[in-house]
Formats: sequence, structure tokens, C-alpha cells
Amino acid sequence: QVQLVASGGGPVQAGGSFRPSCAASVRRTLTTYSLGWFCQAPGKERGFVVGINWNGVSTHYAESVKDRFTISRDNAKNTVYLQMNSLKPEDTAVYYCAASRYMDIALWVRSDFGSWGQGTQVTVSS
Repeated sequence: QVQLVASGGGPVQAGGSFRPSCAASVRRTLTTYSLGWFCQAPGKERGFVVGINWNGVSTHYAESVKDRFTISRDNAKNTVYLQMNSLKPEDTAVYYCAASRYMDIALWVRSDFGSWGQGTQVTVSS
């Protein structure tokens, strides 16, 4: 497991943008991990948002965020980013970054991920 530290949340108006990031703790590399972002709204289960494989070649998106969110990674900085554009009130949630020891993932489910960041709140107002 690796320790992940997320940052970059906060309040935003509908239609706005955010770019949360998530970095691995010192001395741990994310180079061989698949990475993902999940979100959890009040009263709902934590669900998959976006994912990226170990070298960034393969990405996967939930239907609700396609064409609005983009995941990217910088392995030299041990960091994964989530570019969130055209935000909607229904995007309001706590966003968690996660790391999987699998270099490539087929189904992108929570059980594939063994390491989680602390979560960052994104609140979108209309």
C-alpha cells in the first residue's frame, strides 16, 4: 500500500473548473500502479469516476463525466490529476484518489484499489 495525499477541492459555481491532484508519500513510487478517482455524495456509496493505467495509455471514465473530466498522471512527480470542467451541482461529492497494484485494470471496481487518499470536497453551486 501507498499513502496518498489529495488536494485541490473547494466550492465552485456551476460551469466552473477544478483540478484536484493526488501525490504519493515520500519514498513511494506510483509508476507501476493504476490510479483512479472515486466520489461519494451524501447518502450514497462511493463510486468510480475515472481511472488511468500505469503508463497513462489507457483511461476509463464513468458515463456521467465523459467529455467533462480528464485524468492524467505524471510518474516523475508521483502525482495524478483530475481536470474537472463544466461542473454541475450533481458533481458535488467528496473525491477520493486511489491506487491499485494492478498495472492494468479491466473493471475499475473499488475492490481493485488497496490504497486511498483522504478525500477532497468539491461543492458545486447552481
